Amino acid sequence: MGSYLSLMTPKDSTLAPPAADRARWLALAIVMTAAFMDLVDVTIVNIAIPSIERSAHASVSQIQWITAGYALAFAAGLITGGRLGDIHGRKRLFLLGIGGFTLASALCGFAANPEMLVASRILQGGMAALMVPQVLSIVHATFPAHERGKVFGLFGAIVGLGAVSGPLLGALLTEWNLFGLEWRPIFLINLPVGVLAWLLGRRFITESKAPRAMKLDLVGVALVTLGLLMLLYPLTRGRELGWPLWGYCCMAGSLAVFAALVSYEKRKAARDGSPLVELSLFRVKSFAAGIAVQTVFGVALGIFFLVWTLYMQIGLGWSPLRAGLTGVPFSLAVSTAAGLSVQQLVPRFGRKVLQAGALVMGAGVLLYLAEARHYGLGIASWQMALPLVVMGLGMGLIVAPLTDAVLSEVPREHAGSASGLINTVQQMGNALGLGLVSVVFFGEIGDRLTQAQVGPAFVHAFQHALWWVAGIMGVIFLLMSALPKRPAQHVEGAEAGAPAAEEPEPALVP
Repeated sequence: MGSYLSLMTPKDSTLAPPAADRARWLALAIVMTAAFMDLVDVTIVNIAIPSIERSAHASVSQIQWITAGYALAFAAGLITGGRLGDIHGRKRLFLLGIGGFTLASALCGFAANPEMLVASRILQGGMAALMVPQVLSIVHATFPAHERGKVFGLFGAIVGLGAVSGPLLGALLTEWNLFGLEWRPIFLINLPVGVLAWLLGRRFITESKAPRAMKLDLVGVALVTLGLLMLLYPLTRGRELGWPLWGYCCMAGSLAVFAALVSYEKRKAARDGSPLVELSLFRVKSFAAGIAVQTVFGVALGIFFLVWTLYMQIGLGWSPLRAGLTGVPFSLAVSTAAGLSVQQLVPRFGRKVLQAGALVMGAGVLLYLAEARHYGLGIASWQMALPLVVMGLGMGLIVAPLTDAVLSEVPREHAGSASGLINTVQQMGNALGLGLVSVVFFGEIGDRLTQAQVGPAFVHAFQHALWWVAGIMGVIFLLMSALPKRPAQHVEGAEAGAPAAEEPEPALVP
């Protein structure tokens, strides 16, 4: 969810003029459909995880990689996807991305075993990384600046709708067991939507490119991907393999890879000015703090949403539909608070709104912990409603205004690079959180449980994971003190009298 909100930041651009009125609104509907499809696909999978585990006989690490593999491929490919759009054309990359995403969805739906499903999910994440960066850059190419506020408002509604409908749609498709396919329709439903969006996009979307596209930093991409794999793979497989020595060596080695990345990016910036990561951005205090907030927040979300689903469906034995309906108050609270925070609260109270969001979300987590402890296996959906609403309100206060707060002190010419980096690190944090589930959740569950022991073990592990999430929200609150007190809305050019750059910086992830 946060990924789209962090992409919703306008940037300077000298792109093609808007197409005819009817065609451009059709183009908007097409890219919105693609955005909605991606958002739903992320949330729809979590609710079907227990069904996949049962019917496909997936192991704990495979279950984690079904979600973490998507997040990792998505994170690693986002900046590259944006650069490829700048170089080769946003329409071309969008069509390639949505076509590949649809094909990967088919492979997921027809996966013969858990290994094929994991591989298909990684492919799906990679294709989403080609598709998603083009969505708002196509909007940028199609709509003039004075109309973009209305368009970004529509995107906000799509984000909220995706958050609400994903779990419900996943629950219904899993519960209905269409044609005896069990969980597979959650992926196959993308096929008709993706094919239609590809056909219409080919006709109605106008092609655009950056005026001065930067070169691809393939070495940077390789180092980022290698470092993440060396960190996440041992975390995900470690418990299952008995925490071997090579796992610890691999995780320690990832730090050396990231250090090599920093060194290489410095040389790359000095040599040709086209690094994967613009390191000069980290000299801006608010941006560095914001990157830390996005990463840690991604970890918290990665942990919570997976263990929450496992807790309800395996621990409490609830059906996917009941679990999906239980999450509706949370999604509605997120959407409501997100709208209020951007439009009314942040303009008046600034940074305090985000800090209040961290405290409110942390309070909701602790309230959920108290309810889970008090009611145990007998907890009802309505008893979860209050903590979920409190958590949702806190999350909504954070996710919508965070990007503007992080970008407010970043030089305008680097707004595109900074926005892409923010989204990337959040996805990396999400993948790290999913990897940590092996430690904070499955590490509390015994290996050989009887049927009677499963429920209590999952309830206990869920409570243990909630302590971690609450602690992470406290860290986020402290990190937010480095954000600017009053985020400046300058990215669209609000700085009066600011001299225009001779040639605008190309948007990495528009």
